[in-house]
Amino acid sequence: MQAASMTRSREPRAIYDVCIVGSGAGGGMAAYALTQAGARVVMLEAGGEWYASRDSKMLVPAYQSPRRGAATKTRPFGEFDACDGGWEIEGEPYTVSSGSQFRWWRARMLGGRTNHWGRISLRFGPDDFKGKTKDGLGDDWPIAYDDVAPYYDRIDRLIGLFGSNEGLRNHPDGIFQPPPKPRCYELLVKKASDKLGVTCIPARLSITTKALPGRQACHYCGQCNRGCSVKANFSSPDVLIGPAVATGHLTLLTNAMAREVTTGPDGLATGVSYIDKATGEDRHVRARIVVLAASACESARILLNSKSSRFPQGPANSSGMVGKYLTDTTGTDLAGFIPSMADHIPHNEDGVGGMHVYMPWWLDNAKLDFPRGYHIEVWGGLYPPGAGFMGGIHRYPPGGGYGQQLKEDYRKYYGATIGFSGRGEQIPNADCYCEIDPNVVDRFGIPVLRFHWKWTDHEYNQVKHMHETFRALITEMGGQIFTPMPTKEQGYNIATGGQIIHELGCTIMGSDPSRSVLNSNCQAHDCKNLFVADGGPFVSQADKNPTWTILALSWRTSDYIAQQRKAGTL
Repeated sequence: MQAASMTRSREPRAIYDVCIVGSGAGGGMAAYALTQAGARVVMLEAGGEWYASRDSKMLVPAYQSPRRGAATKTRPFGEFDACDGGWEIEGEPYTVSSGSQFRWWRARMLGGRTNHWGRISLRFGPDDFKGKTKDGLGDDWPIAYDDVAPYYDRIDRLIGLFGSNEGLRNHPDGIFQPPPKPRCYELLVKKASDKLGVTCIPARLSITTKALPGRQACHYCGQCNRGCSVKANFSSPDVLIGPAVATGHLTLLTNAMAREVTTGPDGLATGVSYIDKATGEDRHVRARIVVLAASACESARILLNSKSSRFPQGPANSSGMVGKYLTDTTGTDLAGFIPSMADHIPHNEDGVGGMHVYMPWWLDNAKLDFPRGYHIEVWGGLYPPGAGFMGGIHRYPPGGGYGQQLKEDYRKYYGATIGFSGRGEQIPNADCYCEIDPNVVDRFGIPVLRFHWKWTDHEYNQVKHMHETFRALITEMGGQIFTPMPTKEQGYNIATGGQIIHELGCTIMGSDPSRSVLNSNCQAHDCKNLFVADGGPFVSQADKNPTWTILALSWRTSDYIAQQRKAGTL
């Protein structure tokens, strides 16, 4: 069904079966599964309607813009980027406690972050659900890999991803489409990693290399971050929400800023209050079941702002755990100039908008000074140039020319940089959490979040190891690094908390209601018709990106809701 023909109602029905807040990976998946099960669903999205198949700027070259594709305030990753939002949103502040550093990315559009993410689609492994059992740190999840595996299989088939079956125990294989062949620079990376004993395998991205119903195979334009007009890459609006609307069971309310979950005298959720951003009016939707999928921190904010005499700390928060054990992926980056890649023979380097190879965690932590692991993402090559590409020609010998010499220097060095990004697991700690700031509200009058953040030696030592590995790889390729090794005093250039945009936790699941917010079905201990379907239920991070697990858990939770509705208990 074409996005343009989808109908939207501004006047909700008297009562819905389910109200979903948020339209990203978790919200979109819940809408898809619940409407397929026959539930009448209303979805609240704080931003506007946007479908990549209709609205993307996929094939507009950067040189056609006065900014040459450079960032704007609401598109920090480039003006053609598919995500409207950012680290700072006018009228929607957040605060950070003294002594902490944290950045909170928020998307304000249908589909949220699924419109511009890297589409790195990795399953959590068996050890990732049982970290405490393995090394004594953090907590085990109340579920295991086998509980989630059938849902990973489902989303593999529904959404589609490419990859290769490698038999790596804690990096589970999936149902893969054929991966694209490595590019020239990736072959060089593969050769160096093999020499150093670093595992390097085909990447696993949710981009179709074979057509699926209603979706074409990738044509290798390389502009995935702008959104895909042929639906080859995954985004929630085109792959999940569109089909949900087509059932006739989903009502979309866009530009609807959720404020609080309302509850009745029996302690059950009755719906969600929100601000209609177009009119500034307070509105309310009634529903028999509420599913929060607004992102880990935003869902926690909604719960903390939903205080009542029955729930003085907010619903689902008798444990006081809402907002606690916030985590983010650890990260740092490094690039090197590879002389053997200079003066290359011009060649076609088509590919997806992301890496064709990556490096899953390959070492035994018992022999290292940090727990858990990280994976390495690879970048470089002949990507379409935009403002600031190559980091400035002045860094290359002989420092950048002028006129004809400048053109020749660009031709010589273009494509001769190879970079690496480490993405690793943070151990949850009690110093990382969010709470309501008692003194600050947003432009809608809704109290905002205040963040507290602290990395530990676990994370600093891990990031130090990332840099050592990157430098070894670049050296093995005969490369040149323009920056010195970061020091301990510099935190080894660890990314600021929140900067990797993988916030998890804040509404963690667990078997003990005094130490968790949700049970193993992502159902609130204190309120049986209230669920969370984003990154909030995660007990811990992993050395993998979380989106595939958000999708799998959301489908699992939606199945549980459908079963309970059928049984008459919800």
